[in-house]
Amino acid sequence: MAKGSKSGAGKSLVRATLSIHEPPVGTSTTPGGLRKSFEFEFNPAQLQVARRALWKVTPTAAVRDGSKPEFMGPEPREMSVEIFLDSSDQPDSNTVMQKVESLFDCCEVTTGSIAANQPSPPWVVFQWGSFSTVHFTAYVSSVDVSYTLFGTTGVPIRATCQVRLHEIPSKTKGQNPTSGALTAQRVHRVVAGDSLQSLAWREYGDTAAWRDIAEANGIDDPTRLPTGIELILPSAGEVRS
Repeated sequence: MAKGSKSGAGKSLVRATLSIHEPPVGTSTTPGGLRKSFEFEFNPAQLQVARRALWKVTPTAAVRDGSKPEFMGPEPREMSVEIFLDSSDQPDSNTVMQKVESLFDCCEVTTGSIAANQPSPPWVVFQWGSFSTVHFTAYVSSVDVSYTLFGTTGVPIRATCQVRLHEIPSKTKGQNPTSGALTAQRVHRVVAGDSLQSLAWREYGDTAAWRDIAEANGIDDPTRLPTGIELILPSAGEVRS
């Protein structure tokens, strides 16, 4: 169970995050605008990652020892991650309930995708520092929650969530062709004075790359950039400008 310290040495640890995005429009395999950045209170104690190779064997009566198997390609990765939530130090808080609901929402169709006539639940990107093997775009196939502690009003203040992710392969420029995973992205919280152009220059040395930032976050009006929102900054390999 993931129960690392929130204080002391724990402050220096890189926290795992699950970025929840709008699904893309059209045939794009790049996640849409950021809906929520889910930062883990406690890093996972373990991750279960699986990948399978698909082979096809066609029985042949004329071959005594069996026919030669044919490699059909790799299947997308699957990962199971445990998320531990605890607000027992604030027994009147509904934080645990809200975070669980945000995970459950990953299995619900978004209103934006319905409006675009492409119904889809959110897409997610799991990231834990430089651990590139588990950094990939995925959909949430299941969320199982165990509530283990409740406040005086009956509101849960501790829960363990088992979340199952299935990779959505991407052909994005700059990716590792053997894994289908996106190259490293960053989440940036907008501060006063930020603009898409200034972020593009700071990250890529090219102000024209603001269009890629806008597209990655579903921004229609680049002149409106509210302070405090979180933006996904595409990797250098994803920038087309």
